[in-house]
Amino acid sequence: METLKKIVSNQYFPAAVVLTAVVLFWAVGMLGGLSMLNDKNAPMATLTWMLFVYMAAALTPIAGIMAAMDLVRRYRLNRQMRRTQFTEAEKAEWELTEAVQAEFEQTEAEQAEFEQAEDQPAENQQQPEVQHPKVQQAPAQHQETPSAHKRPGWKQAA
Repeated sequence: METLKKIVSNQYFPAAVVLTAVVLFWAVGMLGGLSMLNDKNAPMATLTWMLFVYMAAALTPIAGIMAAMDLVRRYRLNRQMRRTQFTEAEKAEWELTEAVQAEFEQTEAEQAEFEQAEDQPAENQQQPEVQHPKVQQAPAQHQETPSAHKRPGWKQAA
């Protein structure tokens, strides 16, 4: 029952039914569906049948062409929508990948700057030792008490 419900509610169903009816009409006509004209019937029944066949013969090609055009139009529209959705999904994935890559590169750059910042003070300390040995002796002569180290921000009593 669910399958039948899905088929009937499908967007292609009305046009497919019309196109099938047109094809069946012409197939029956080709295979001898006009045999009613050979039988002896009342003139009014024959006339009614002929008007029906004439109307069907005139309108079925139009209905068939319109149904076929509708099916093609719906197919192309659905295919384009799938491409657009797939393209949007690819675009979102690409943007996410670029954002992650940019964040990774930024993290790498920050890490490199941090490492350079660690290396530069060591180099700066080494250069003054070589250039100014007297400057190095001044801090060595000044000794602080251990209590000053324990309480930063407190001044040492003189």
